[in-house]
Amino acid sequence: MYTLVIYDITDDMLRLRIAEACKEFGLVRIQKSAFLGRIDFQRRKGLRHRLKEVLGNNPGNIQIFLICEADMRFREMIGEPTGYEEEGIMFL
Repeated sequence: MYTLVIYDITDDMLRLRIAEACKEFGLVRIQKSAFLGRIDFQRRKGLRHRLKEVLGNNPGNIQIFLICEADMRFREMIGEPTGYEEEGIMFL
């Protein structure tokens, strides 16, 4: 299963901490506020807990989506990736 995390956080430091948490759990940035990767149930559960902890009572919105392999095959990209490739990995 793929995990997609998107977020809308206005505080720069908080947004950075959210991004770092996503990376720690093996997700890769695909857009400024979007991370994608394959992680299992336990890691996703840990990620959810960590993101809740980081956000705390601060204003913001984090959404976590599970996407199966079959649905990922229907993914369409319009335009070129905007350079968010990290560690040689880009989800196309």
